[in-house]
Amino acid sequence: MNINKDLYNLPKLPYGYKDLEPYMSEEVLTLHHTKHHAAYVNAANALLEKIWDAREKDVELDYKSILKSLSFNVAGHILHETFWKIMAPASALRASAGKPVGELAEKINKDFGSFERFKIEFSETAKSVEGSGWAILAFHKEHGDNGALSIIQVEKHNVNFYPEQKILLCLDVWEHAYYLDYKNDRAKFIENWWNIVNWEEVNKRFQS
Repeated sequence: MNINKDLYNLPKLPYGYKDLEPYMSEEVLTLHHTKHHAAYVNAANALLEKIWDAREKDVELDYKSILKSLSFNVAGHILHETFWKIMAPASALRASAGKPVGELAEKINKDFGSFERFKIEFSETAKSVEGSGWAILAFHKEHGDNGALSIIQVEKHNVNFYPEQKILLCLDVWEHAYYLDYKNDRAKFIENWWNIVNWEEVNKRFQS
């Protein structure tokens, strides 16, 4: 089999490690990207190599275990890849910083009643994740005549996420995302994170 065994790669950040301060420190962002995200990429590639090697040698694997682990690590990679893209240095954000723009703003107002209501729901979803996980704003194009926005609470990287959801915005609330900066005050981390959301990028994801 002629297979590229490095299917997943650690992406470069679209900003420097210090650029999200004071809301996310250089130390946290560096560790998060180069250690935690990199670990998911490396594990996913190693698991795929194990699967491909088993096919070449025509041997059996514990597929229940290996595919569960593969799902966890691939989902971790995909969510982090999105997470980096939908943030930007506060100094680089335009006057619209802090609120959605364009068609997304209209859709949020339609589906949630107001941006303020959406922000409350999303923040409470993130705060209430049990253990480690994510809060996600997703779009399901097949739901209703014009599709629908939904807020999803994901445990770990892949538990409770359901199919056919386009991820527009995601917030990592694993402790490694904030503990060095905020200790156990997840709520404060979430409150400050809104200052570095790149709504123009989120709107592009919605339009696509």
